[in-house]
Amino acid sequence: MSDRIFVTGGLAALASVALAYYLYSQMAIGPVMAADDGPGPNLVIEVAGEANGKVVIDLLPAVAPNHVTQITQLARSGAYNNVVFHRVIDGFMAQTGDVQFGKSGADLTQAGSGGSDLPNVAAEFSDLPFQRGVVGMARTNDPDSANSQFFIMFAPADHLNGQYTVVGHVIEGMEVVDKIKRGDPDLGGAVVESPDKMVSVTVTQ
Repeated sequence: MSDRIFVTGGLAALASVALAYYLYSQMAIGPVMAADDGPGPNLVIEVAGEANGKVVIDLLPAVAPNHVTQITQLARSGAYNNVVFHRVIDGFMAQTGDVQFGKSGADLTQAGSGGSDLPNVAAEFSDLPFQRGVVGMARTNDPDSANSQFFIMFAPADHLNGQYTVVGHVIEGMEVVDKIKRGDPDLGGAVVESPDKMVSVTVTQ
């Protein structure tokens, strides 16, 4: 089982957070609309497996600047390429991003317990709600333990609000996210055989 999993400024900055919150408030339970795209940067993920296609995540540096910097640095270095979705719970979320133990084709018995060569990032909790399509950072019991792993919500989960750092939301390809291979409910959603993977992860503006 994973260690790094869920446990149950000025006026300009306030305006940016308010705008981000408005965009989230407009998100429907159905597919997330491209109209929600913000200033970026965007994370572009090519997914392969039971799900195949492109997922685009609008990152929110005004809300979680340090986490967004970490994610984009890892993506630009190629660290996320061929990392699997190691924990996928139907009706909840799909988790990925373990660049240490989650590479496709490697021994995945420790997938979900690793991070990256970069240091952990201190929590940047906000008032943004965990709605369908929202992307959050996984962590251990320590709020300041987020590193490289992140998760995409299949559905709203209010119990996560204010407990995990929101870093963005899906603006394209939610239909691809919906098809990601589910894990074993008896194993906490762990995908033990042939998990879907992020073939490539790039950053665009």
